[in-house]
Amino acid sequence: MTAIFAVIKRLFASNKISFILTTVVVLCATTAGDSQIALSNGNYTWLLAILTPFFFVFYDYIKLIHLGTSKKDYFLGSLVGYGLTALIVSLVNTCILVLIDPLNQTQTVLNLMDLCGWTDNSMFTAFLQQTVFLLLTMIFLHVLLSMQPYWYGWLSDGVLAAIICIFIPVAPLRHILAGFFKLIMFNSTAQLQIAVCLSLCALLSLAGLAVLKKKSL
Repeated sequence: MTAIFAVIKRLFASNKISFILTTVVVLCATTAGDSQIALSNGNYTWLLAILTPFFFVFYDYIKLIHLGTSKKDYFLGSLVGYGLTALIVSLVNTCILVLIDPLNQTQTVLNLMDLCGWTDNSMFTAFLQQTVFLLLTMIFLHVLLSMQPYWYGWLSDGVLAAIICIFIPVAPLRHILAGFFKLIMFNSTAQLQIAVCLSLCALLSLAGLAVLKKKSL
């Protein structure tokens, strides 16, 4: 546990740029005053969840391994780091939704939590739904980025590109893709959405561990 805790501290210390950049965007982002719809500044907190895996994979991995960290401790530390990051992002966005968004009385404020249907449930449940979705997003990015130097990484990129290029234009395939995102994101049924996201997190974690075992410096 001591080694994993040290890894987590190192991961967060090296991820300061992501926190700073996200904070600047959240504080500075504005919507034109003559627009009927305003984007909630809380939406931009999701930027932290997108940036974090890039630092964990491309910056921290090599440094931690050179410092003597085992691959297992690095991976477990990364998972805990993603979990904490998801909680932080979800908490901040939820607070913005509840405390700041209502202050805008002149525009309809659009927060992603509303768009996804999570706020149809209690605010705590919506917070949990957002957390597990962000966790799934970060683990997916971690696994995808970890595979990039290898042929199966390029294959995965090709498959994703094919899905985007083929599934979106073809109506039946587009409905399948839309159905998948309705399960993991645009889903007000909390139990189903949380269960699916956590199951996918577990599967991706196993895949990420398998990739890491073969990964070299």
